[in-house]
Amino acid sequence: MRLPRRRHHPLRCPIPAASAVSLLSTAVAVLLLALALLSYLAPPPFLDHPSVSGDRPRRSDPSPVRKPKISPDAAVRKDATTDETFRVPVRHGGGSSKNGLWGSKLSKYYVGCSNASNKFPAAEAVTRRERYLMIGTSGGLNQQRTGITDAVVAARILNATLVVPKLDQRSFWKDASNFGDIFDVNWFISFLSKDVKIIKELPKKGGKPFRGPYTMRVPRKCTPRCYQTRVLPVLLKKHVVQLTKFDYRLANKLETDLQKLRCRVNYHALKFTHSIQDMGDKLIHRMKEKGKHFIALHLRYEPDMLAFSGCYYGGGEKERKELGTIRKRWKTLHISNPDKARRQGRCPLTPEEVGLMLRALGYGSDVHIYVASGEIYGGDESLAPLKALFPNFHSKETLASKEELEPFSLFSSRMAALDFIVCDGSDAFVANNNGNMARMLAGRRRYFGHKRTLRPNAKKLYSLFLNRANMTWEQFSLKVHSHQRGFLGEPKEVRPGRGEFHENPSACICETTKAMRGKHSGLLSQTNADDQHRKSNSGHSISEPTYNHTDKEPDWSDMDYEEYTPLSKSLSSSTDMDYEDSELEDFLSD
Repeated sequence: MRLPRRRHHPLRCPIPAASAVSLLSTAVAVLLLALALLSYLAPPPFLDHPSVSGDRPRRSDPSPVRKPKISPDAAVRKDATTDETFRVPVRHGGGSSKNGLWGSKLSKYYVGCSNASNKFPAAEAVTRRERYLMIGTSGGLNQQRTGITDAVVAARILNATLVVPKLDQRSFWKDASNFGDIFDVNWFISFLSKDVKIIKELPKKGGKPFRGPYTMRVPRKCTPRCYQTRVLPVLLKKHVVQLTKFDYRLANKLETDLQKLRCRVNYHALKFTHSIQDMGDKLIHRMKEKGKHFIALHLRYEPDMLAFSGCYYGGGEKERKELGTIRKRWKTLHISNPDKARRQGRCPLTPEEVGLMLRALGYGSDVHIYVASGEIYGGDESLAPLKALFPNFHSKETLASKEELEPFSLFSSRMAALDFIVCDGSDAFVANNNGNMARMLAGRRRYFGHKRTLRPNAKKLYSLFLNRANMTWEQFSLKVHSHQRGFLGEPKEVRPGRGEFHENPSACICETTKAMRGKHSGLLSQTNADDQHRKSNSGHSISEPTYNHTDKEPDWSDMDYEEYTPLSKSLSSSTDMDYEDSELEDFLSD
């Protein structure tokens, strides 16, 4: 019997496990390749410190980050198109007067008022014979201006005749200018003739000149009692006394008539020479021709300023070495803590940060900016982000020819005077630190109508700039507005008597109303103050305000000499004391 044929079915080979793994690996490889391609084509990630220029690392980095150089314009386009979180919007139009960018809505209710009261006798009634006070000022133009102002008041306290102050010709700037080279000396003498007797030089006694003056120095913020106790006995004996290094040597808090005398000196008697004033007016006119409004910016980003502040701006070892070398000039400076200085608001903002602050406040990119500054640390590289935000960028060197500036260019005080005039005449003034020029202009602009004056609240802005990559532009702008409340030059922004008097001359600012302005014309204003000097005014004293901010910690700069130094102790010390701290401040005066 035949066995049935066995059928042969084709073999079914099962797929091994290894083949499944291979397919999975291939798919993963393809996916990774696609992701790598997308990553290559995508824009670079946005850093925590989104610089417009792209050249600087964030401040907290221990060493600089190398990035490819790009133009400022390209950088702005990159930030605006590739980052969805923090983008500076394109805004033109400069900003309307209605939103307060160019002035305070409340300024019309306040006016400068510095006339003497009826209780302030004329100079001829109080000046004593053979009492001559000579003054040697210190520092740059604005520091010397404070000294000149206070010298007039000191002479009044001592019932002495003031010899026209000598300007500092040996300080950091080595400027050989005399008083008459910068200020109108004849106007200075005549305008103050009813307040203090002032002469150009010492007279002769019995046909012979006085012997050399007795030289001494008074403490910082010396009160009237301090002058009467320390200086007057010497003046009665020697007849001629010269006070050296005279800057901030008079108390911040004085009786009202003496404060008003300060204002008459600072805001009316101290006029620049015709040549300086005319050149300054030309610069203002040329800025006005370029746009309806302009901003004056005292940038204060010079190598010396940064070295003195002890701050770090992300420039790596090169920056530390350069600024460290400059810092060694001041032997009494302590070792700096850059992070602490930054947190405490003692560091000037970078040019980029100033630009971002202004844009956040609402100033458009087409606004024209006048920059009053010396040599900028980092040069064009540091300025590039600011110029990208505000392309209309000017200085006295770009507005005037070399021939026009030639009479002034070799004298730092005369060049500083030109910057002072333009900053004073600007529609908005921005000070990047609280040095002497910033304080003097802030007080002057308050006195003459509370013209818009901005000072960065660096302490609060620090953390905002550090974390701005984590917020939208709208959020950033709202926070800038919030932080800058109390730093915009508004009336009653600073408590009367708070801070330096030259910055906040509250005793010389009176409150008025529309009705009073219609009935009374005795208030001093910028246009008629000089003619109405010595007339009575009808202004009210400033009422107790609601303040935008207060400082919880005591401000030692507000305290006068005898408020923190026992008189018995002060009298036992030498009258010719040398205060090393004042040496550190000389170069900060402009």
